[in-house]
Amino acid sequence: MKLKNIILPAVLLSAVLLLSDCGQKNSSAASTSTTKDTAKKDTAKKDTAKKADTVAAAPVTYPPLDKKLYDSLMKRLAHGDTTGKWPVKNAPYPLPGAILPFKRVVAFYGNLSAKKMGILGELPPDEMLTKLHGEVKHWEKADPQTPVQPALHYIAVVAAGFPGKDNMYINRMPEKKIDSAVRLAKRAHAILFLDIQVALSNIRAELPKLEKYWQMPNVHCGIDPEFAMHDGIHPGKKIGSYDAADVNYVSAYLANEVRKYHLPPKIFIVHRFTRKMLTNYQNIKLHPEIQFVMDMDGFGPPDLKTGTYRDYVYHDPVQFTGFKLFYKNDSWLPPHHMLTPEEVLKMYKPQPIYIQYQ
Repeated sequence: MKLKNIILPAVLLSAVLLLSDCGQKNSSAASTSTTKDTAKKDTAKKDTAKKADTVAAAPVTYPPLDKKLYDSLMKRLAHGDTTGKWPVKNAPYPLPGAILPFKRVVAFYGNLSAKKMGILGELPPDEMLTKLHGEVKHWEKADPQTPVQPALHYIAVVAAGFPGKDNMYINRMPEKKIDSAVRLAKRAHAILFLDIQVALSNIRAELPKLEKYWQMPNVHCGIDPEFAMHDGIHPGKKIGSYDAADVNYVSAYLANEVRKYHLPPKIFIVHRFTRKMLTNYQNIKLHPEIQFVMDMDGFGPPDLKTGTYRDYVYHDPVQFTGFKLFYKNDSWLPPHHMLTPEEVLKMYKPQPIYIQYQ
C-alpha cells in the first residue's frame, strides 16, 4: 500500500522579456514603427495558432462499432478468467470512435512544472517523449495483437500542502499551463488525461472548471480518491475517498459533453489501492459515452502489487482495468524490480488495458 507524498508544484512564474530602446534617430522612426507592426502581426499569428490547438475540433464521423470484434477483444482481456467476473456482464457497447479495447493506452503521469510528481515533468519534454515512445514500442512488442495509444496524464488540479486563497489546499493549474500540455500531446500524437485532486474542495465544484477541455475529442479524465478529503482533514494526513455517487456524477457530466459536442467516448480513470478509497463500487453506472477504467495505483514489489490488484480491481469488476508502474517506488523493496510489460500481461487477470508510468 502507499500514501503518496504531497508534492508542491514548482512555482509557476511567467518570464518577462524586457525590450530596450536603442535610441533610434528621428529619421528611422518610420522604419522602427513598421518593424514593430510586423512583430505584432507575427505575435498575433502565433497566438492564433496556439488557440487553434486548444479549441474543440469539428465533429468527426466515426465508423460503426464492430461489436463482434469488441466482444472478442474483451474476452481476450479476461485472460482466461473462469469465475464469470470478466468480461463484465451487461456493460453497454461504446459509441463509435472508442479507443478501448481496440488499443492499449500507455501514459506518462505527472505535472510538467514539477520534477517530483512523476516522469511527465521529471525530464525535459523532448527527452520525456522519447522515453514514452520507447515504452510504447516495448508494449507493442510484448503484445503485438494490441496497438498502443500513447498518452500524457497531466495533474491539472493538484492537492497542495498550503491552504491557498480559498483554504481548499488545492493548486489549480492556469489555462496557459494546461494548454501547453494539450499542444505537447498533439505534437506527440498522444491523447491527454487531465487528473483532478480535489483536496478540501469537491468534484462537483472542480470538474466544470475544466469545461473548455472536456469539449476536446482527445482530452480524457482522471480522478484521484486519495486526495478527496473529508471533514476538513488536510491532504497527506490520511487517504481520502470517493463514493459511487461521486463517480456517477463525473460519468454523467462527461457523457453529456460527449453527446453535446458529438465526441468519441471519453476514457474515465479512477485510481484505487485500498478498499475504502471507493465505496459502493457496485452502484457505479456505465454509459456508452464513457469507458471506465479502475486503475490499480499502488506501488511496491510484485507480490504486493499482485495482491492489491486482486483485492481491489479484479474482485470489484466495473468495466476496464488499469495498472500503474513506478520507475522508483516499485524498486525500493526487494526484489528491487519494476514489472516489465511481459510480466504484467502474464501475471494479471484481467489484463490491464490502461498502463500508467510515474
